[in-house]
Amino acid sequence: MKQVDILIVGGGPAGSTLAWALRDSGLAVTILDKQTFPRDKVCAGWVTPAVMEELQINLDDYAKGRTLQPISGFRVSQLGKKEVETHYHDKPVSYGIRRCEFDDYLLQRSGAERVLGQAFKSMVWQGDSWLVNDDIQARLVVGAGGHFCPVARAVGAKLGRHEQVVAAQEIEFQMTPAQLSECQVAAQVPELFFTPDLIGYGWVFRKGDYLNIGLGREDNHKLSDHVQNFCQFLKQQGKIPADSPDKFHGHAYLLYPHAIREVIKDGVLLIGDAAGLAYPQSGEGIRPAVESALLAAQVISTCEGDFQQTRLQPYYVKLVARFGERQPKAGLLERLPLGLKQALAGQLMQSRWFTRHIVMDRWFLHSQQAPLSGQVGQGSSVP
Repeated sequence: MKQVDILIVGGGPAGSTLAWALRDSGLAVTILDKQTFPRDKVCAGWVTPAVMEELQINLDDYAKGRTLQPISGFRVSQLGKKEVETHYHDKPVSYGIRRCEFDDYLLQRSGAERVLGQAFKSMVWQGDSWLVNDDIQARLVVGAGGHFCPVARAVGAKLGRHEQVVAAQEIEFQMTPAQLSECQVAAQVPELFFTPDLIGYGWVFRKGDYLNIGLGREDNHKLSDHVQNFCQFLKQQGKIPADSPDKFHGHAYLLYPHAIREVIKDGVLLIGDAAGLAYPQSGEGIRPAVESALLAAQVISTCEGDFQQTRLQPYYVKLVARFGERQPKAGLLERLPLGLKQALAGQLMQSRWFTRHIVMDRWFLHSQQAPLSGQVGQGSSVP
């Protein structure tokens, strides 16, 4: 029987960041994941400098043998309409990464004991701790397994029911020399295409020799058709190679304002996509995952081994302070008639000021928010 203080279920950025943040806490931390690493992960794969700062990643060190594509601009449009290009001239505003490399890097440096290639099967409360898979005893179980996290399900989340889920399909592949010469997407300038009905967007993003293509929607009705039509559009425009592969992979996630999952219970805490923290406009999950892990570490380190819900409550308070109040119902903009929203978007999306300062700076880059401290015990006031 393995006995640990904290069992983290999920070895992605949320789980590995929490373990890393607790590395000097004196707590015994183990990460459980059904996959072995490195492993493929469906994701557009870009991170902002704020994430790298929060994780205290040395960019020169990370770039050794890994993809790190500086991003200095974006092309933004509604699908089929005028494209507006924005450039940042002082320094990169994001970096393209490959999740198979990024996640493995974070996991390897986490300092935690790892149990990989073993799926989560069960957890049973024994009065003062959880018995997981009949062989791991943990005082705190942290769900960090993404939208379909089994820990979230085990403590009552109704996965897929009564949840406003974003569904996405994407592909990432290494281009051949012929495809590289045909691809018109600039490596430093990802392209974003908002759908005409304004409930999703597609992207095409080049990372050196790799090309990432995807589309996500808040309505997954006929998602494959939307993806197929989007790729056909990109080929007709000459943006991607005509022989680009068409085997897309899907995933789902919850947008923070509409997620209704409980994030704490006695001996249980959820972080990252398991808690439903993706940014509402962009759907990005990496920075919220990292930040939720850092906030969780701050709280866990003060619990003195007592992980009752009342002692974990400050974690929820910190989440609200950082990300705002949840809003399960549709907001004002969402309730506007579609025709009015389309008319407004048609004007605004062709404005250089709007696409830069609202769409990119505020919605995608979140440049208005200062990074959190990566040190446990510091940064207790949430900016």
